[in-house]
Amino acid sequence: MGDFMTISSCRTALAAMLLASVAFPASAEPVFNRIASFAVADNLEGDARKETTSAEIITATEDGNTLIYSDSPGKRIGLIDISDAKAPKAAGIVSFTGEPTSVTVAGAKALVAVNTRESFTKPSGFLATVDVASKKVEATCDLGGQPDSVAVNKDRTLAAIAIENERDEEVNDGKIPQMPAGDLVILSLKDGIADCATIKHVSLTGLADVAGDDPEPEFVSFNGKDEIALTLQENNHIVIIDGKSGTVKTHFSAGSVDLKDIDTKRDGAIGFKDEQPGRKREPDAVKWLDDNRIVVANEGDYEGGSRGFTIFDTTGKVLFESAASFEHAIASIGHYPEKRSSAKGVEPEGLEAAKFGDDNLFFVLAERASVVGVYKDTGADPELLQLLPSGISPEGAIAIPSRNLLATANEVDLGEDGGARSHVMIYERGEGEAAYPQIRSAAKDGLPVGFGALSGLAAVADKPGFLHAVNDSVYASQPTIFTIDATQKPALITETLRITRDGAPAQKLDIEGIANDGEGGFWLASEGNADKLYSHALLKVNKKGEIKKEIALPEALRAGETRFGFEGVTVVGEGDDQVLWMAVQREWKDDEKGFVKLVSYKPSSEEWGAVRYPLEKADGGWVGLSEISVHGDYAYILERDNLIGQAAKLKKLYRVALAELKPAALGDELPVVKKEEVRDLIADLTALNGYVVDKVEGFTVDAAGNGYVVTDNDGVDDSSGETLFFSIGAIDAM
Repeated sequence: MGDFMTISSCRTALAAMLLASVAFPASAEPVFNRIASFAVADNLEGDARKETTSAEIITATEDGNTLIYSDSPGKRIGLIDISDAKAPKAAGIVSFTGEPTSVTVAGAKALVAVNTRESFTKPSGFLATVDVASKKVEATCDLGGQPDSVAVNKDRTLAAIAIENERDEEVNDGKIPQMPAGDLVILSLKDGIADCATIKHVSLTGLADVAGDDPEPEFVSFNGKDEIALTLQENNHIVIIDGKSGTVKTHFSAGSVDLKDIDTKRDGAIGFKDEQPGRKREPDAVKWLDDNRIVVANEGDYEGGSRGFTIFDTTGKVLFESAASFEHAIASIGHYPEKRSSAKGVEPEGLEAAKFGDDNLFFVLAERASVVGVYKDTGADPELLQLLPSGISPEGAIAIPSRNLLATANEVDLGEDGGARSHVMIYERGEGEAAYPQIRSAAKDGLPVGFGALSGLAAVADKPGFLHAVNDSVYASQPTIFTIDATQKPALITETLRITRDGAPAQKLDIEGIANDGEGGFWLASEGNADKLYSHALLKVNKKGEIKKEIALPEALRAGETRFGFEGVTVVGEGDDQVLWMAVQREWKDDEKGFVKLVSYKPSSEEWGAVRYPLEKADGGWVGLSEISVHGDYAYILERDNLIGQAAKLKKLYRVALAELKPAALGDELPVVKKEEVRDLIADLTALNGYVVDKVEGFTVDAAGNGYVVTDNDGVDDSSGETLFFSIGAIDAM
């Protein structure tokens, strides 16, 4: 744990392929990049915009110009005009008496499965035919149960609906069987309209080894021969059905996987050291890769979930098993959801498959990691081409090859808590470079080095393009100093230095700032939080990561403390003249509203002091500081609001002349410094066409004079997981 760990090459050829291909798609390969984001609330008006929304399953009209998504909480579907895919527009909603669970398109009509159940024991639902142009419900068919997925065959003559009749997780600890049993509904279509008189109920009882008398169908998909692949998720079973006759052709267990090199502990650390032998796959989504092969996303919802995906033939033979490789690739770009990882890891849930040009591609949606994996179907082992950033919890995806587009529906809406809203994301395939990720880690001993919640930056002295970063209390059991090589694209985390106290990982830290101490070690700023028994402190750490000195705040400062403490530390001067400056994030109890402290500490004399820094006025939420870093004659300071998406207004870089930093003794009247705006970062934060993230946390200037910014992804907890890391160029030219 002591010395820097040099990241080695991958342990296996497969791991090398996965981790490298994420960073460097072959130059000849077209790539997907996000071109637009659409907040689902934008389809609503007035106070309705404040309602909880959720984009879950998504489809597109046959001309590819309109997206349609299900919004179960709002009992509606929403339409988005993407005639100009880079500028999506609200196109209205259609409301129902129940909760839409799925939607697909047949010609000019949308088919919507709607759940109207009275209770778990009295499931009910209907299939609605909606005219897309008029947004009118033209017909409904009673389905006799609670529907989940709906699919249409290639020539739009058949529709299949999985009738899940889902279990009540509050009854008998959620164990199955719980009646009534689910089944599959097949019906005929004419000009896109469902013919209710042709409904067939396909019984699925007696097939699965797990609760065979209570099948719980989850997802349906047609191939070119009108065969239906159907997953029974809780039953860990897959059924192949003839769509025309409703006859079960084959069925087989989804089986299990012996998982190795995974993380099963919620312990504030990422470490791929655990195993889950015999882990049931319990697939959710299924898609046909051709008429003889299917791919399933092994989410798990009952007793399993194997963290990846599997390719089967129609006899049940496993042709490819991803095991932990998908999860490892996700961890290498900082999207591993450690706080939610114990049972199902990144939780693959949704799938899409389509042919783009000469390439057969499929897309795997990781719900907990908020990532879409783009795979090339080679006919043998698939090739991971990219990992795309999504909104929070991607649920559904639709490919539009005729326009080189992909869209995802992201279900989580955190608007009530001031977080991100549910979004639809749009990507375009074309020539060029992948814009995301902007930072990743190399592998050590064949396994990914997990990272996230990057909260502070410092330059590596005399080494242009190299930086240090720290993580915050999200990884309370794994406080780390990372070395970043920003000369590569994407930037590469090459080394990790674990921070220790008495030989063990240091506890009770929330590291928010880092600076070089001039002796080969570091100064770290730890933000306190009395509720978590964290103390505000400065730490002196040597080059081995060992804490050599912990400096508590003096009483004169501590008397006014709140949990919003030091957000950054920087150094002015050398030797006995060295002075540390720390930015306090928000007003403390003894501060005038609108002013925060920049606190000084001189190690040689142990003197404390401070000045006052004027905050911008909040336009909703609060405003505070996130970083302080000295370069030349200035201290550069990140100032931001705590708002996200369309509500975000203030994400700026300011500077204060060092001549202004003349600290007064604590308890005395503190001088107010003058600040100068350097750069508004909003445009930088939307350069990847997502929504504005709230936590712009780290800034520094490297040895060549170039400024770098990093955002904190909160460890993918109530976050899209995106870490934005970018240079703003020569700072002296601004």
